[in-house]
Amino acid sequence: MKGTNEQRAGLLSGIGAYGLWGIVPLFWPLLKPAGAIEILAHRMAWSLGVVGIALLVLRRWSWIGELIRQPKKLGLISIAAAVITVNWGLYIWSVNNGHVVEASLGYFINPLVTIAMGVLLLGERLRPVQWVAVGTGVAAVLVLAIGYGQPPWISLTLAFSFATYGLLKKKVNMGGLESLTAETAVLFVPALGYLLWLGAQGDATFTSEGPGHTALLAATGVVTAAPLVLFGAAAIRVPLSTLGLLQYLAPVFQFALGILYFHEEMPPERWAGFALVWLALTLLTWDAFRTVRRTRAQAQTAAAQLAAQTVRQTPPTGDSASSPSAAIPAK
Repeated sequence: MKGTNEQRAGLLSGIGAYGLWGIVPLFWPLLKPAGAIEILAHRMAWSLGVVGIALLVLRRWSWIGELIRQPKKLGLISIAAAVITVNWGLYIWSVNNGHVVEASLGYFINPLVTIAMGVLLLGERLRPVQWVAVGTGVAAVLVLAIGYGQPPWISLTLAFSFATYGLLKKKVNMGGLESLTAETAVLFVPALGYLLWLGAQGDATFTSEGPGHTALLAATGVVTAAPLVLFGAAAIRVPLSTLGLLQYLAPVFQFALGILYFHEEMPPERWAGFALVWLALTLLTWDAFRTVRRTRAQAQTAAAQLAAQTVRQTPPTGDSASSPSAAIPAK
């Protein structure tokens, strides 16, 4: 019962995390007239405050001293912070400038980019279906480039920056809350410096648009940290294959918002491009489930063979060779 409850809690946490990431396009327009860079700077600064409070409550500080003594890891975290800054900033700009659908495409193709980077940078080998999925993704980008009249730069930048961020996080190998704290600590000083400079120029909106606007800018920290906390709770309770499926919730919600709420245009060539992307993701998902089932079946077969071999090699007990009565000659 406890295991079932844990999995249910993990599933709900995962849905909550990706659901929040999916509806976040509704939040960024509320922060106008603040520009994308000002919003980004507030997001960096306030996020550190939120995760700092979380660490204080959880009393998880021991990792800080260990991290300071590892300059290589600090360097990777600094690069990750710079990469996620590009991702966050471009995403905010995209939403507030009518490119929600194109931004959602970036997170649809992110798994394909991650696989391609694994092959090019890590020397990973792909299964045939994965090659077909990547090829289909490339075809989708070409179709969309024809439809847009240029490559979908927003989508590609978001996908490659987030895939690079994921690769760096893998190398850093820290918990979600700890790594976010380290990254926002790196970003805090330049973000605060920019906000102070903006205020000195008279262009800051933090105090000039009323208390409601001020509260919304401060809430960017919660908006950033809350889904990450939920994701962390899900990651330790549900299988990776389940998380892999849940990750599509965010771009699906974003795409739906772009079409139904923001009323962005979707000419036929864009539908064709998105259809190819969805086909590629379907192939990836099917191949992942097939591989998991095959690996599980092989593990069960190996376990059964090992158990049978152990039984054959175990000396029998209670037979005539070992029974005390065997030492008594028959009369």
